[in-house]
Amino acid sequence: MTKTVFVDANVFLRFFTMDDEGQGEMAEALFRKAAKGEVRLIVGPPVLFEVAWTLKSAYRVSREQIIDTILRIIGMDGLSVNDGDIALNALNLAASTGQDFADAYMASTANSHKAEVATFNRKHFDRLGVHLYKMQDL
Repeated sequence: MTKTVFVDANVFLRFFTMDDEGQGEMAEALFRKAAKGEVRLIVGPPVLFEVAWTLKSAYRVSREQIIDTILRIIGMDGLSVNDGDIALNALNLAASTGQDFADAYMASTANSHKAEVATFNRKHFDRLGVHLYKMQDL
């Protein structure tokens, strides 16, 4: 039976930034094992959000590079992404609208549930093409 491992954001960050060579090499070895089918990896949206936020805030990576990195994570052999279809849709939405991945993910999730979004940040969500809940009606 193949072992299943949930991967934390710092493993992806060490792999993509190689700012800690030893940890980067261990991350690379884990991803190689997954590609060979020796281990099954899982990741969820909170990890993807953390990767995006850390790349933006700590590494000053551009939005385009962040989107590319998240796409590379989603496309890794041997890796399953919880809500992968929504995450992929959110990346495409973020790329086409210029909005952050987290907001695009919320918009994609709302759209998949045919839901409105309650937010005070109407400007960003207007750009994401979601139906907004009218907070002033409360």
